[in-house]
Amino acid sequence: MPMDLQLGDVLTLKKPHACGANSWEVYRLGADIGLRCGGCKRLVMLPRTKLERRIRAIQRGGETRKPVQGAQ
Repeated sequence: MPMDLQLGDVLTLKKPHACGANSWEVYRLGADIGLRCGGCKRLVMLPRTKLERRIRAIQRGGETRKPVQGAQ
């Protein structure tokens, strides 16, 4: 079952981007997830399966939560 992600979520990933930022905003959802870097604003697309393994935290509406892996 796919992780519950929404447009505008800010994700903290395990490794930082080359610019040094490790926060990413979700701008597109689907089989591939579109992310915008919080530092340099570069756009990247990642397959959902790879992205879900890299997420450390999800910020939505002022609250931060840990991702639930393998929830069914």
